[in-house]
Amino acid sequence: MSVMISRALAWAGLVRLRRLALPLSILGALLVYGVMAPLGWAYAETARHRHSPENVPETPVALVLGAGIWGGQPSILLARRLDTAADLYGRGKVKVILVSGDNRVKGYDEPTVMRDYLTAHGVPAHKIVRDFAGLDTWDSCARAKRIFQVERLTVVTQNFHLPRAVALCRAAGLEAFGVGDDSMAARQDATVKGYVREPLAMIKAVRDLAVPRDPKLLGRPETGVQQALATP
Repeated sequence: MSVMISRALAWAGLVRLRRLALPLSILGALLVYGVMAPLGWAYAETARHRHSPENVPETPVALVLGAGIWGGQPSILLARRLDTAADLYGRGKVKVILVSGDNRVKGYDEPTVMRDYLTAHGVPAHKIVRDFAGLDTWDSCARAKRIFQVERLTVVTQNFHLPRAVALCRAAGLEAFGVGDDSMAARQDATVKGYVREPLAMIKAVRDLAVPRDPKLLGRPETGVQQALATP
């Protein structure tokens, strides 16, 4: 008798599970769509603004977004961004490089490390401007517009980050183009993590796209970019 009861209960459970399969499948599909839709929009919306170094339109400024420093040196991903920016400068695609990163913690100075790396790779120091309050992608874009008074730029980052970066810079009022670095061969683990994380980061970015906010740190307008552009 107990065996029959157990079988009956198991069958009832299976029937309930089958009944729930379709609603659960629909709910799962909706969740996946909700996560992926913003990123899909960013890829589609920015497709015509993302270019190779050879084909990107000329702009006055390259904006390099910070990506971590270790022992006073750029991380591998950041170094590749800086290499891309130096390449754009060498090609005459940009005239000034704005390096934007974090400097809130004593002993951690992303923009200065970025500047020093660029000067060691052939970019004149007077053509590099530091933004010490680029705390995230939106802040870097918004500050380029509001603090450094840039109107047109090329944002430089990794390929996995580029659609979001271009979308946010354009939402900040910039005529922005983008050049990305394919970092898969150089740092596969970090690159894969970047692609996995990007859909969730894009959901967070929707807020800034829909209702642009002030950067976390503001201040008076700075003329460093204009001075660098005016200097031969």
